[in-house]
Amino acid sequence: MNSPATAAACPSCGQALATPLLCEACGALLAPARAPTPFEAFGLEPGFVLDLAALRRRHLALSRELHPDMHARAEAETRRRAEDGTAALNAAYQVLADEDRRADWLVRALGGPGEDQERAMPQEFLLEVLEWNEKIEEARSAPTGSAERARLDALVPALESERARRRAAVGECLTPLPPAGAPALRRARQELNALRYLERALTEVGELRLAVR
Repeated sequence: MNSPATAAACPSCGQALATPLLCEACGALLAPARAPTPFEAFGLEPGFVLDLAALRRRHLALSRELHPDMHARAEAETRRRAEDGTAALNAAYQVLADEDRRADWLVRALGGPGEDQERAMPQEFLLEVLEWNEKIEEARSAPTGSAERARLDALVPALESERARRRAAVGECLTPLPPAGAPALRRARQELNALRYLERALTEVGELRLAVR
């Protein structure tokens, strides 16, 4: 996995770079030789645990320096770098600010399986899936009314609680980061598969609850 390009120097002023997108010392906008990773874009060491408040502040500070409006009167190359840098920064933020997307990126970057390579979910989770699926199907086929609404209302906290447990399990698999190709990466992928199921189930239950109001 690539680490932040902190050893690189600004070609304009020679100061060390915290991000390959711009020099925060002299304000020069840069054109990286390759697309930075989400962590490199923010000058962060790769890791699952992040300070989200600090990430938001960093995103705001870098966005101000990179925003195309700040370089509207500059030459074409600088304007292009501002647009490309802003797009790269925003894409990186979307990955890092979302716990599930951050975990997915780390699993892939460390050589773990993608969702198309590992489709399984944790074994102990599958029995709960069968039970939840049955309840959802019953609610879908039953006449609308207060009883169906009550059953759906009771299902939501169970799904949300399980989602919290599965996210904690992902964190345990990735903290500290395992070595490339470690078995923990497959376990993390299986937990992420479970999280995808839970997100779909919560969306479906939410739609059904609206239908039986």
